[in-house]
Formats: sequence, structure tokens, C-alpha cells
Amino acid sequence: MVREGQNSPVGDAWTFGERALVEEFIPGRELTVGVMGGLDGECRPLTVTEIRFEAQVYDYTAKYSAGHAVHTVPAQIPDHVAEEAKRLAVLAHRTLGCRGVSRSDFRWDDRKSGTDGLFFLEINNQPGMTPLSLVPEQAAAVGLSYGALVAWMVENAACQLD
Repeated sequence: MVREGQNSPVGDAWTFGERALVEEFIPGRELTVGVMGGLDGECRPLTVTEIRFEAQVYDYTAKYSAGHAVHTVPAQIPDHVAEEAKRLAVLAHRTLGCRGVSRSDFRWDDRKSGTDGLFFLEINNQPGMTPLSLVPEQAAAVGLSYGALVAWMVENAACQLD
């Protein structure tokens, strides 16, 4: 937060209010893991996908326009990094009380040893289901058709009234 009397660290370029969340840039590769988890507490990580894109950031065009990003499924990364990403995705899904399908995003700085360069970024509790979306692609990679994925999601849908 910029305090009164201080200048904004981004100057006049920031026009979206008085506050901003700023995170340190993590160099490396973009990874994502889908997780299926029902009300019974059983959680299944799908696989790890690496997303490569030409733009400086993974922006709207790269996400939603064909030909602007390449998904490598499964990601060509060491097994111990893939297993840790899947473990952390399941942990995030459970810890945050997600149900149905979620997708956790990571950055992996492969210059660091072991899994020291693996950083959890965020969880998406309503990941996309379009032809370019990651979760249906991951489901297919582990032998689950789009129709079977959608059927599982409908069968495991629930409403919590508190």
C-alpha cells in the first residue's frame, strides 16, 4: 500500500485504485495440475501440464485463442517435481475445501535443485471447460473422456447450505 505522501512505485501507470497486490516475479516454467475431488474426501490429481507461450505473460489471447500457447501433457519434467506439484495441488484442494474439479497453477524455476524451485501460485476452483481448457485435456491424458469428466462433475455436484 502506498502511504500518504509517498509516490506510487508504478507511477501514474496505475489507475485502478489506491491499493495493489504486488508479487515477486518467479522465473521459470508455467505448470498446472487438475484435481478431481468429491464430497467423500477422495482426491485424484490428474497430471501436470506445462504451458508455453510467446507473449511476455500468459494473457487472455494466449489462454483463449488457438495457436498462442502450447500445452505439453504430461509436462516433460523430473518425476519428483511432477509428484510434488500433484501433492501440493491435492493439498490446496483439500485445505481450501474445494469440491468437484480445481486446477492449481505453479511456476517452476528449474535452475534450483530438487523441488526448491516449485512455487504454488493460485488455485482455480472453477477451471474452464472449453476446447482449449486444461482440465479436459488433462483428463483425456489419463484416459477420462470429456463426457466422462462432465458426468463425474454432475454426479459429484453439491450445494452446501449453512
